[in-house]
Amino acid sequence: MDNLGALLPLILLVVAFFFLVVRPARARQRAFLQTQSELAPGTRVMIASGIFGDIVSLAEDTIELRVAAGTVVTVNRQAVARVIPPAPAETETSIED
Repeated sequence: MDNLGALLPLILLVVAFFFLVVRPARARQRAFLQTQSELAPGTRVMIASGIFGDIVSLAEDTIELRVAAGTVVTVNRQAVARVIPPAPAETETSIED
């Protein structure tokens, strides 16, 4: 019984480490993989530096990103911070009096 009392703080440290370090790291990894799977030509993205652009082409490790008319830059795929969802189509509504 004394051994269990001595091991309890160690067990608590392992459990705390799991919930404070391992689980958030797994969640970040899943979010990263989800973002990478959404990449396709024509998709609007924001890279880690805050630059927005449209994907022109994809390679295994890089993407070509159009940031302005006539300006295409090559960046590492891992630099993509998030995929920007397409804006919903605006419909005109008329208000009749």
